[in-house]
Amino acid sequence: MKQSKRRVLVTGGAGFIGSHIADAYIAAGDEVWIVDNLSSGRRENLPGDAHFVELDIRDAEIRNLFREVRFDLVNHHAAQIDVRVSVLDPARDASINLLGLLNLAEAAIEVGTERFVYVSSGGVVYGEPEEIPTPEIAPKLPLSPYGVTKLTGEYYLNYYRVVRGLSYVALRYSNVFGPRQDPHGEAGVVAIFCNRMLSDEPLTIFGDGEQTRDYVFVRDVVAANMLSSNVSMGDEAGLDARAFNVGTGVGTSVNKLADVVESIAEKAPGRILQPERPGELRHSTLNASVLRGRGWAPAFTLEQGLRETYEHIAKQRSDNAE
Repeated sequence: MKQSKRRVLVTGGAGFIGSHIADAYIAAGDEVWIVDNLSSGRRENLPGDAHFVELDIRDAEIRNLFREVRFDLVNHHAAQIDVRVSVLDPARDASINLLGLLNLAEAAIEVGTERFVYVSSGGVVYGEPEEIPTPEIAPKLPLSPYGVTKLTGEYYLNYYRVVRGLSYVALRYSNVFGPRQDPHGEAGVVAIFCNRMLSDEPLTIFGDGEQTRDYVFVRDVVAANMLSSNVSMGDEAGLDARAFNVGTGVGTSVNKLADVVESIAEKAPGRILQPERPGELRHSTLNASVLRGRGWAPAFTLEQGLRETYEHIAKQRSDNAE
């Protein structure tokens, strides 16, 4: 693949992770377009050097954009990501996560896009895994419509690869956190804890607080995306040959997370215990040894990432108060 001045499309590029990805492509010398309907993304996250198109990924106009620009690379982060929303409205979840994907994939094939990077989910496609940390080859047993659509997206892309020649990589994220994060989803607990700490409010803990998640810092996720945009992929059959887990391999309990945030903030306004939330996974940690074998490794410790996130939120709150 060309290493510079590619024409790159980042869908969801006004969002938390997508905006960091767009920044990285621009820093690498690529010309970047962002498609985002701003349903959850924010204009202030948009890189100044990117071309912004306010558009839904399901819109027919996507095809014309591809024909006009002829993208070399697509990085697909736009999605409905809330598990609870998917349970309440599975049709909406499928419309965005599947019909949107198909619209992009068909457009990419038409113009000869060289690489399609797809964001799947390591937190939901495996369901309640027996093996922890969980490898890519573990059984896929999603327990939510969101998980079903993310896994189905991988199946669609595998079809497009085998039958229509689209080169793709699927990234199965663990719980991503960092600057620009909204307090939604399981990893959103980091933003929630930071905001409550800055307001001198107690932290809410559901259940016994010993449920664990694999928290990976957004800058490490960016590095995984950049590697996946360029890495040579073979012709091995099956979903797992095209998928990389992106996680630290370390499970962190909610109680431990609260401890570290309190240490960074140098205060402890207390904790409120609430009943365990029904349906919540007890443990979720990813084995990312396959991606490590390709040269990727987390560069940030949990404390380093939390400190940068806390300082970013503190500055943002201070700027908004002025």
